[in-house]
Amino acid sequence: MDLLQLPPLSLYIHIPWCVRKCPYCDFNSHPAPDALDETGYVDALLRDLEQQMPGVQGRELVSIFIGGGTPSLFSIGAIDRLLRGVRGRVAVGNNVEVTLEANPGTLEADRYAGYRDAGVNRLSIGVQSLDPGTLHTLGRIHDPAQAVAAVAGARAAGFRHLNLDLMFGLPDQDPRRALAELQQLIDLGPDHISYYQLTLEPNTAFHRAPPPLPDDDALWAMQEQGRALLAGAGFSRYEVSAYAQAGARCRHNLNYWTFGDYLGIGAGAHRKVTWDAPGWIQRAWNPRDPARYLAGVSAGPSPALTAQRRLTPEELPLEFMINVLRLDSGFTPALFEARTGLPFDTLEPPITRALETGLLAESDGCWRPTPLGQRFLNDLQQLFL
Repeated sequence: MDLLQLPPLSLYIHIPWCVRKCPYCDFNSHPAPDALDETGYVDALLRDLEQQMPGVQGRELVSIFIGGGTPSLFSIGAIDRLLRGVRGRVAVGNNVEVTLEANPGTLEADRYAGYRDAGVNRLSIGVQSLDPGTLHTLGRIHDPAQAVAAVAGARAAGFRHLNLDLMFGLPDQDPRRALAELQQLIDLGPDHISYYQLTLEPNTAFHRAPPPLPDDDALWAMQEQGRALLAGAGFSRYEVSAYAQAGARCRHNLNYWTFGDYLGIGAGAHRKVTWDAPGWIQRAWNPRDPARYLAGVSAGPSPALTAQRRLTPEELPLEFMINVLRLDSGFTPALFEARTGLPFDTLEPPITRALETGLLAESDGCWRPTPLGQRFLNDLQQLFL
């Protein structure tokens, strides 16, 4: 491998607790204990970061994302101490994007300004639906009025960048209802919207007892009509489920999708790091169980804390394509070579197959999924196995 340059570096921080587990959720989240030890967990996060620093010395963070779970369960003081601790251990760019995930049912108005003072400059609020009955079915702890109040409170606290999550393809939903909810969400005035389909993931309550969901034709209508509605409101789609107004794209997620590097601290957090010498890419991940994670990070760097593996040259095309083909803008040969260290002609056989099947097209030196490729994205990605 001949890596031309190291990619941008981000930091993901996982806080695994929530008020209760939603029946559709397959993220690493756990109902919060009555006595949540914020101090102990922040201590562990910062030790975890210290243990990862030898691989990234001298590199600067371009984004920080605090996800979960429900990170807004943590107090202003805990988030402030966490971010101060990060800045004391790793270089952070002056224009760094710092996102905090929140739920309308837990993020109280008096916390907004405190989170902003701590260094958070972007909120991502999990609205998911604006229908009371659907919210109940989804196991959400908020109602539509709380979602509206959360957005108003975020704006009052001075948050300019605000993402709202909304799902479609919900139980008993039809395209008319889906579009009505999306319009309601647009009317709240965010500059970024994540509009994505509910899927039944293994090891979830919905997977074990599936609710009645819309058929494929209805799902396609919800997606395409929703995209048109968002475009008319000034939101352009730049990834499968991400829509942004000008200047509001999520830099943290873009770094994932362009095969950038990222550290991951917290229970179940993953990381991907490109090593300058000898020029190889490593993936590693922490144990999912919070108790096991806390015990492992206290013991120091060891297999008890992280599992890891080096990506082989044969794996890199698929690893790259799983991410970058999610982008409407596609990729250039230069990006592939810079991120993988492989020559572009490595991709000649799968690209030929993708062209023949109409899933991929080239224009102005950039390779992009066609509309057919976007619809059958999994099929397109699997060509690069």
